[in-house]
Amino acid sequence: MNKKQILLINDMAGYGKVATAAMLPILSYFGHPTYNLPTALVSNTLDYGKFNLLDTTDYIKGVFPVWKELGFSFDAIATGFIASERQADIVSRYCLEQASTGTTIFVDPIMGDEGKLYNGVTPAAVKSMREMLSVAHLCYPNYTEACYLTGREYKAEGVTKDEAHNLLEHLRKIGSKSVLITSITVDGQPSVVGYNNIHNEYFKLCYDEIPVHFPGTGDIFSAILIGHLLDGESLKDSTRKAMDGVYKLIDLNKDNIDKNRGIPLEQYLNIL
Repeated sequence: MNKKQILLINDMAGYGKVATAAMLPILSYFGHPTYNLPTALVSNTLDYGKFNLLDTTDYIKGVFPVWKELGFSFDAIATGFIASERQADIVSRYCLEQASTGTTIFVDPIMGDEGKLYNGVTPAAVKSMREMLSVAHLCYPNYTEACYLTGREYKAEGVTKDEAHNLLEHLRKIGSKSVLITSITVDGQPSVVGYNNIHNEYFKLCYDEIPVHFPGTGDIFSAILIGHLLDGESLKDSTRKAMDGVYKLIDLNKDNIDKNRGIPLEQYLNIL
């Protein structure tokens, strides 16, 4: 099978299996040559409440001309945490340029969960992420992020099927061709809803929730999803496999004492 080269544009945590540290081992295990460009260096996962963060925008600005001169290209680019509006502008322009030559752009607009923004994420991030969505072939915000991106009210009790459909449509209007919304309760069921631009298909996939929290599960979902998509599988099937993979990993690690460091992925790659 012809494996695809993918670039991860996401933050790198020194302590904890999140973002690039979570995605790189999974995509590499899938056999895809995986490269990375850190948007920020973070001392540890934000769940510890205290952290140090270095914005790498100036570094990124210097990287792209070098890569262009060396003729580097990628089959796909996956973006995650974006540190500033300036960084969003530089990264989105690079993604747009690469997309014009056939590169697929995946955007995970990492901003918040459970109705609020993550520790250290500012309201300006919402504008930055809208800019990233405008160049995406596929975006997959969680329900909280979808509400922030579209200016819709977050409902803790969840939404109806029609409201979920409406949210997908408003995300498409921002520019992403295909869309998923993760961690959304639809008619009382924890679900992932989606729209596949290629087949003009809407779908809803339900799951059972395990009541524990690990940082990085969205990144794990993203990596498994992308791994299957790059192998030529459909969006709906890839989404289901990503959901099942995350469920298995949470179930196997639900009794871990320090959940703030994320899931220790390397010992479980064979189950994916």
